[in-house]
Order: sequence, then structure tokens, then C-alpha cells
Amino acid sequence: MAEAARPSLYTIPAHRAFADALVAGLLKRFGDDRLAFARGVVLLPNNRAKRTITDAFVRASGGGLLLPRMVAIGDPELDEAAGPLIDPAGDADPIPPAVEPLQRRMILARLVSEERQRAGQPVDASEAVRLAGDLARTLDQLLVEEVPPRALRDLAVEEGLSAHWQRSLALFGIVLDRWPEELKKLGRIDLAERRSRLLARVARHWRERPPAGFVCAAGITTSAPSVAKLLRSISELRNGMVVLPALATEMDEAEWQALGPHEPDPNTGRRPRSIETHPQFHLKLLLDRMGVNRGEFATWRGGSDLDAPPARRKAIDNALAPADFTHGWTDLPSSERRLSGVRALSVAIPAEEAQAIAIALRQVLEEDGKTAALVTPDRALARRVAAHLSRWGVAIDDSAGQPLSVLPPGTLLLALADAAAQDFAPVPLLALLKHPLVQSGDARAPWLSGARSLDRALRGPRPAAGLEGLAAYLREADIRDAAIRERALSWWEPVSAWFAPLAKVFGADARPLGEFVAALRETATLLCGDALWSRPEGRAAAELLDDLEHRAVDGPALVSPDSIAPMLRTLMDEQAVRPPQGGHPRLAIYGLLEARLQTADLMILGGLNEGVWPGLPAPDPWLAPRIRSEIGLPGLERRIGLSAHDFADALGAPEVLLTRARRDSSAPTIASRFWLRLEALSGGLAQAEKLAGWSHALDAPGEYAPVDRPEPAPPVETRPRRISVTEVDRLKADPYAFYARRQLKLMPLDAVDADASAAWRGTEVHRVLEVWAREDECDTAKLHARAAAMLADAHPLLRALWAPRLMEAIDWIALQMVQQEGEGRRVLGVERSGKIDIEGVELRGTFDRIDRLPDGMLGIVDYKTGKPPSARAVRAGFSLQLGLLGLIAERGGFEGISGTARCFEYWSLSRNRDGGFGYVESPVDPKKREPIPAEDFVAIAADNFRTEAAKYLTGVEPFIAKLHPEYAPYADYDQLMRRDEWYGRERS
Repeated sequence: MAEAARPSLYTIPAHRAFADALVAGLLKRFGDDRLAFARGVVLLPNNRAKRTITDAFVRASGGGLLLPRMVAIGDPELDEAAGPLIDPAGDADPIPPAVEPLQRRMILARLVSEERQRAGQPVDASEAVRLAGDLARTLDQLLVEEVPPRALRDLAVEEGLSAHWQRSLALFGIVLDRWPEELKKLGRIDLAERRSRLLARVARHWRERPPAGFVCAAGITTSAPSVAKLLRSISELRNGMVVLPALATEMDEAEWQALGPHEPDPNTGRRPRSIETHPQFHLKLLLDRMGVNRGEFATWRGGSDLDAPPARRKAIDNALAPADFTHGWTDLPSSERRLSGVRALSVAIPAEEAQAIAIALRQVLEEDGKTAALVTPDRALARRVAAHLSRWGVAIDDSAGQPLSVLPPGTLLLALADAAAQDFAPVPLLALLKHPLVQSGDARAPWLSGARSLDRALRGPRPAAGLEGLAAYLREADIRDAAIRERALSWWEPVSAWFAPLAKVFGADARPLGEFVAALRETATLLCGDALWSRPEGRAAAELLDDLEHRAVDGPALVSPDSIAPMLRTLMDEQAVRPPQGGHPRLAIYGLLEARLQTADLMILGGLNEGVWPGLPAPDPWLAPRIRSEIGLPGLERRIGLSAHDFADALGAPEVLLTRARRDSSAPTIASRFWLRLEALSGGLAQAEKLAGWSHALDAPGEYAPVDRPEPAPPVETRPRRISVTEVDRLKADPYAFYARRQLKLMPLDAVDADASAAWRGTEVHRVLEVWAREDECDTAKLHARAAAMLADAHPLLRALWAPRLMEAIDWIALQMVQQEGEGRRVLGVERSGKIDIEGVELRGTFDRIDRLPDGMLGIVDYKTGKPPSARAVRAGFSLQLGLLGLIAERGGFEGISGTARCFEYWSLSRNRDGGFGYVESPVDPKKREPIPAEDFVAIAADNFRTEAAKYLTGVEPFIAKLHPEYAPYADYDQLMRRDEWYGRERS
């Protein structure tokens, strides 16, 4: 069959719906003979495009239709998908199979690890896997661009490179030398090379034996040499044609030639800089490699109801012109700047942007048959929009999918690896135990009950590491939390057995990767059952673990436990899980790749901020930009040009809505260069003001009515009749906080894995002093050893920061005790509780220490790790705990202790005036300004207590919030009392 005299080349302008226009044209040309039509072949860029063209055929057919064969040249299994069309049976020179992607990744990771080790720059396995991914992408670019690896050897540019780039280039060269040997052992080749060979074969095959039906290559803009040769071959077939999207056939020739690519300068040997960020650059490169001129392209005939006004195309071309050619914008006629049908919406934050987009999509459903799509590279924005639409019961598919790492099976496996690597520290362990996939179904409720009991028991500083340390911590309960830890222990003991095999594997310094993966899989199955591996995301996780376990032998020989979670996250981040079809038929969310060749009545282009659309160029850690340019690899900024082309295509819908948020979660944002160009060209885009108003109105709370200061007044008979001496200040300064704690029984909880707070340190010091007094009978020679034993079990950071000052203060206590013994003062008791009844209220207290003074009086001692209460607070009627303890002692509330209290002392372990640690301070010190007589201190404390008890415990006074805020520094109940709503306003 004779070839055509000239290439058959076409373009579909940006303002036309590509898929529908293509189908309309094909049916008009070849649709008369439906059987002959079915023998045709349509080559497309990817599988998503196949689905789009199929849908367009369904819309245009009006009935039954035998479709032509559609082949995606980007399919990893290209020969299997296309059958004999691409890989003819009986070929004398079969192409070897491609190496599996993960196998290739692990081999490259091993090579990188070995070479870095030899160079004295070792990396862990997770970093090696990450670097191997970048290495594989760079290697693919070499193969796709048909740049021989020896080109790197021929370059003489090392002198101008930094030491970092020289090391990277040397390592890259070594790996490239070793990689072919690895492939030879496997009997395989790279996938990119295999695809190039397949495309070259089909081009040769069709030149020799052209297909019986038509061949149409549509929407393929990849500029790889193998693709360019195939497209040229197709264009020269008698029934062949190449159809490109949005080729700028009317662009000024000087502007077109300025894009590049340019030949190397004969004097310097360097290539002049091309404008790779322009949306037409990759198309110009494709045409150059095809050996055709844009003047040979005709406009494809065929249209649809989804086309935009023709004037839109001219405005798009002008808006995206190279910077050097925008000086004439002000002289353009309005017809070439008009962007009718395009609206813009700029809001404050991403939440508002997602809300407005969801409203716009929902509004489309009010019109019969109307379609809409959101196009955005921002996956977080896409998820937010889908969540907002669910409020109306509208399901929408995000065709770009989500990374496996953010889906439940992925987060479960990452949480499991993280918990094991951190030796089952409280925070990662509880995050794992509460994961929604763990014990889902009927077992979920009792499981959560047990996990919450463990959560309650682990509040406070971290226990010792490992499963054994956790069990020991739960067994070593004191009287205050014995019931809590006992309940948690009864649940945790059988559960911990599930983690024992995993702990054994992760407890080693380094092991083969396969052992870690097998242990993770087995433990995850015990925790979650089949629920973990169901649904598309579960199957993707199962396939990844299975593949990783089998390919582990190809990777680094030994892997440390800390590398497992980062390695899994790296691999999962790169694996997108796309939802099965099932969303609303008239709405869609697309990523940039999925949006190519798509159209809708309303196209919403979201996330138009610099760094998002276009995104920041991904760095290449292996080849410096100068080297990439010298050997002819695509520049790192070429991705911006592709994003610009995607943007131009999406602007071709009948209605377009552009959206952006003026700030993100951390800082103000900069509008996308595409947004700014459209604004500058048009003189100001039409604003979607109603959408912004609706977005605000949808969640507007209405009239703001802040609450008044809470003043609960429960009946007298329900009020507490017991109070401790430490709670009297809270009752007086913040009655509401006392009410919340004692009446409502709402107790604040420590954080899990909390830092050692002042309260915790005080508790530990009190415990040391108590044991020292009870077991060592206040033998000063043994106090230092007791404190050292307590610090031995503390966190290393706490030991380093707190131990020196604590030991100095402990030694000070020992010295004080020796001095007091010499004066005739002796210890009567330590850490003893007592109570008395006063005015119908039970007053309880526990003293740190009570001494018998030489004159027979009682001395009340309270240990403080911080500063004692101020004299100002005591004069105001606060901080009278020592006086109340003296009252209980004088009334016989402490068994075995009697007498009159005359000495009240705080023994502080904080820094003293001399720069050391430890001093004694007394609220009845006669040296203080306006001193309180020691003989009156107990009576003053008793009168103060009677007054407060008569108001709040036996009386009807309301529990007013923050009555004396200057003496109520704790904020445990500020949220409950809604403090920020009323604080500072006068009481109504």
C-alpha cells in the first residue's frame, strides 16, 4: 500500500473539547462502514485517555458501535495490552522482558549503598531506597531521550562543579557501569528501553506492512525520540493521522523559534537557554524530532457542545506568551484579550476555597445534563472538596487517587513499624492500638475499652523501653493509681503476646529486610484480620508487602529497624490508589495527568498558587543542571511547561472558574504565574463574588452571643462535704474549678509520654524522702544513695539536667537534719494523712513531715521543689495549708501526734540567695514585712476555712469562675468555663 505524499497532521485548538472533537472527526471520516471502523487503531497517551475517548464514542454513537482498538502507549504492559499490534507474533528478534520496578529499585538501592560505603559516606537502607528512586528516574530520562551513558564520560565539566556534584556524578557513573551487569544476570532490560524498542518495532512494521484500517495517534505529546519516530511513521500512512492538542499554529514565527531547543554555540559548545517553561516547548521539540513543521498541521474538523468561544484560544495564546513577547499586550484588540466565561475567586484560606468549589460543583447538579470537573494538583484540596460534597450526599471520585501512605492500610503498617522501631513507646503504641482497622467489627468496642485503659495508665513520663518495661511499669503501681494500672495490665498482658515476635525482630541491630516485612505482615494480620487486606487500598498494601518481601534479597544485605518505617513511607508515597468507579456521573476531580484530554461544561482550576500550580521543580540529586543541559536531558523546569499546557487545555471549557487561597497553613501565598498573566492580559478577571458570599453564609454562626461568666449553684445537699487542705485555695480563688473537679469529678490528665513536670519531680522527691525516713530512720548517710537510686530510673535527659541540682539540694537536707538533731529537734512522722470535722465539713490533709521542737511544740514541714508561696498570698488569705495541717494536728487528726503547732516551714530545693540549692522559708517569719504571729497562724487559717466552707460547701453561694484570677494560675478548666468568651467583660 502506498504511503501518503505528505504527513497527515492535525491539531485541535485549546477552545475545543479534544475527545468529542476527535470522535466526531473520526466518525465523519471512517464511520460509514462500521465494520471497517472497528479495524481502526487509536493510539492514546494513557489509560485514562482511553476511558475518555470511549465515553466520547458513547455520547456520539447514538446507539451500538464497534469501537476501534485503543492502545495507551504509556501502559507499562504495552505489548500485552496491545497484543500483536505492538509485538507481532513470530518476530525473529524477541525483545527481552522488562525488569520489575521494585526489583530494579532494590538492586539500585544496594548498588548505591555499596558504593557509598566504599566512598566512606554510608547511608541507611531507607535513604538508599530514596536515592535509588531518583537514580531510576534519571536513568529513565537517559533511556527515553536515547542519551548513551558514555555521554557522561565524554563531558569535561567537572572543573566547574562543586565537590558535591562531582561526588554525585562519580557515583552515578559507577552505578551506570554496574547496572548493565545486573540486568544481564537477570536476562531483562529497563522498561523505558523496552518501550522504546517496541515503538521502534511497530514503526518499522507499519512501514513495511501498513494496517488494514486507519491509524490515529491522538493527544500524544511526549517528545521522546522513539515516540516522535512512531508519530512520523503514522502520519505518512495512507490512512494514518496524528492529532495534537492545542498546537499554536498561529504563533508568531520569531516567538516560536525563541522557544528552542537551540543548537550548541560553535564557540563555547554550550546550548543557548531554551524556554522550557512555555506550554508549547515540548510540542515544538516533538515536531523537531518528527521532522515536520507546524505549518503542515491543519485544524481538525469536528466540534461539540463542550467547546468554548473561538476567541478564547487567542486569549490563551497571548496570555501564555514568552516574557520577551508580552510588551505588546496593551496594543492588542479586545477580541484577543477577552476571557468571557472565565471567572476568578480568591479567598482567605484553603478551607474557604474548598467550600466554594464544593458549592460550585453542587450548583451544577441543579441543571439537567450539565457536567463539571475540578482540576488541581493539590491532593489536600481535592480531599477537602470531596468531604464538603458529602454533606449533600454527593460522592465524587478523585481519579488521581491518594498515596497508599495516607490510606488506612498504609497508616496501619507505618504505625506498626514506627511503634516497633521506637521499642513500643507510649505515643506510637497507642496510635497503633487505636487505629480504626485494629479489631474492627464486633470486637472493636471491648478492644477500644482496653486501649483506653492503657492510655489512662500511661499518662505521665515515659516508662522503661520495651514490652517488658511497659509490663513492669503497669505492675509497679502506687496507691493512687493502682486500680488504673491493674485494669490496664489485665488487658495488656494477652495483647502484648501478639507483639512479642515483632519485638524480637526489631530488637536486633540489623537484619535482612525480608524478616522485618514478614514480621510486620504477621503482626498486622493478628491485629486487623482480613479487614486490613480488603478493598483496593488493602490489596495494594498486600501486593506491596509481598513484592517487597520477595525482592528484599536484591536490596541492601542488612537493614536497621529504624529504616523500615521511612522506607515503607517512601514506597507508599509513590503508590497512588485510585478509587473504583462509582462517584457521581456528572462530577469529577482530576489531577493534572488525568485531566489531559478531559473537558466539562464547567472546569474549576483550583490551587492556583505558585509552588502548587505550577509546582516546584523536583530536584535531581545525581546530575547538576549544567550536566543535564550539556548531555541533552530535559531541564528541571520543563515540568512547568507541561503544567502550563495542562492549564491552557483546561481553559478551553465553556465555563472556567479559577480559585486560589491567599494563605496556606503557615504563610501567605503568591498567586500562580498563570493567574497573574490572565489578570494582566485581561485587565482584571470577572469575580465569582456570589460563591464567596455563599461560602461564608453556609457556615455562618449567626449572631455572636458570648456566654456570661459561669456561676453554677447546685443544691446545698449535693455539695461536697470533704475537702483537702490543698484544695482550699482553689475553692477561694476559683470556685468554679473546685466545682468542676469535686462536684463534676472532672480530673485533668497528664499527657502521654509527658516531660517530667515540676509536679512529677516533686512527687518523686517526696517519695525518696518518705522511704528514707521510714526505712532508714532519717540516717543522713543514706539519703544521698536513695536519691541516686531514684535518678537511675529517670529519663537520661532528666538525669543530665536535674540530677546535679537535686543532689546538691539533697545534701543540703542532710546537713539541715544534722543541725536540727544537734538542737534537740526530732522527726515525729512523715507522709501521714489525717482528718477532722469542722463546721460540718471533713477537712483532710497529708503532711510531709512533723517535728517535735525542743520546747515540745510541733513543727510542720512541707517540701517544695519550687518556690514557696509568697508572703503577699499569705496575707491575702491564700496558701494557708501549713496552718490547716497545724489545725488538724492540734485537734488530734493525725494518729499518734498531739501538741500545739508553732513552727511552719517550707523546705525549698530551688536555688537560694547564695547561688546554691536549698533554703527554709516560713510564712510566720518575724523578719517579714507585716508578719503573722506564729501563735495566731492556725487560728487565722481556721477562720479563713470556716468562711469559705460556709459560702460554698454548707451555703448557697454560686461557684463563680476565676473569682480571684491572680491566685488562680492553673488553666485546667478554662475551656470548660469558656473563659475567653467572658473574661475581661463586666458581669451582667
